[in-house]
Amino acid sequence: MPPTIRDVAKHAGVAPITASRVLNRTGSFSEKARTRVEKAAAELGYVPNRIAQSLRSKRTNTIGLVLTDITNPFWTTVARGVEDVTSASGYNVIVCNTDESDTKQKQYIDILLQTQVDGFLLVPASNTIEDITRIQNLNVPMVVLDRSVPINVDVVRADSEAGAYLLTKHLLELGHRKIAVLSGPRNISIMIDRIAGYARALKEFGLTADESLILDNHLTLKAGSEMAQQAIQMNPRPTALFATNNFIAIGAIRAIQKADLRIPEDIALVGFDDLPEHMVIEPFLTVASQPAYEMGKQAMELLLNRLSDTDDTSYKENILPTSLIVRQSSGRPIC
Repeated sequence: MPPTIRDVAKHAGVAPITASRVLNRTGSFSEKARTRVEKAAAELGYVPNRIAQSLRSKRTNTIGLVLTDITNPFWTTVARGVEDVTSASGYNVIVCNTDESDTKQKQYIDILLQTQVDGFLLVPASNTIEDITRIQNLNVPMVVLDRSVPINVDVVRADSEAGAYLLTKHLLELGHRKIAVLSGPRNISIMIDRIAGYARALKEFGLTADESLILDNHLTLKAGSEMAQQAIQMNPRPTALFATNNFIAIGAIRAIQKADLRIPEDIALVGFDDLPEHMVIEPFLTVASQPAYEMGKQAMELLLNRLSDTDDTSYKENILPTSLIVRQSSGRPIC
């Protein structure tokens, strides 16, 4: 039979209640007791029965992290920020990937609720609030990541509108006037915000956003390539492209190169979200960079606060700044 907590207590020479407090990190105990109990547990190979603990405490020490595309390095970095906080706090994370699908999102939330996760970190697949309301009605703490939704809920996101404004303003200051937007689905709040930032910068320069220059598709490499091809074929051709996420930008680069055009000499390109150093030999893309790690970290810290203070009914929205990083991909248009 596997060792029990009583076996650990006996081996450590302490009372079972003391061993329980040390191993479950509850109540008070001395540093000497902690050392003896942890040493005894290691020597005996004691593994706590988390299922039994959850039944007693109504806690599973598990968080559901529902992302839209874990293959995207932006979300990988967000997840790392979440994981670093959870591991230090004794929680585990279950990661789910929705591919921006409301159907997959609902399925994963059902599974996580059945698993009795203690809380959710959710990137909504769209602006619909059905799943968010369902979680709230069950009194399960939740923080929405990256996006804003038309309902009272804790949110941690970056300032997408400001980032898009900075990128567009940068292109306008270089002399570009025909700037095409390569957007993701326009029912997603970040896309709404980024197009709004683009339009605000144009307005400052006395220009009006032209709907024919705003293309939308999925947030994928393939979609980025397809939208860039459409933009390149316009007559007259845009002098600059604004890719609204990093995968769209990579797809756009491939399409531009396939068309034997040069960046930025023939067409400038800017994008949202930077790429990790290990993915590019020499960074050259001008971007609006979001603090992905900090976003994940703050979201998990906010969720932990919710789990420990259930009486706090005020909702919080942490909006993190975006920063403009200018590189070689944005240059002046050739007249």
